Amino acid sequence: MRKAQAKKLPLAPDPKFNDKLVTRFVNNLMWEGKKSGAYNIFYTALDRVNKITNEDGYEIWKRALSNVTPAVEVRSRRIGGATFQIPAEVRADRKISLSIKWLIRYSRDRNGRSMAEKLANEIVAASKGEGAAFKKKEDTHRMADANKAFAHFRI
Repeated sequence: MRKAQAKKLPLAPDPKFNDKLVTRFVNNLMWEGKKSGAYNIFYTALDRVNKITNEDGYEIWKRALSNVTPAVEVRSRRIGGATFQIPAEVRADRKISLSIKWLIRYSRDRNGRSMAEKLANEIVAASKGEGAAFKKKEDTHRMADANKAFAHFRI
């Protein structure tokens, strides 16, 4: 038996919106421990979203996150020498984690001058139900739907 699972440290809410989800997003955005730089990128991106859409950038970001959040995914399971892709519900904590990671990953892959500009464009696209992060969610759902036949192998 392994040792006890590590306790989750409580997150401090961010200074501007007083939201722990923003802190979680910024922690994923951060590189080399440069949190103030990550906050700067995030807030600049939200200002840019505000200019592009003429709506509240924070609300657009929340909508984008909810649009990218997956409900089901496939998990590999080895049964009798064959590996099956079995569709499974995504845990609440993992849903948020996946959506944050996808938004950041695909905004890094975009074309643009600064990370703030790339992130802003990906947020706007995701809020409209477009963009690479939204496509990733759709592909994940499609794969789970295609492997529905193996759902009886669920643990």
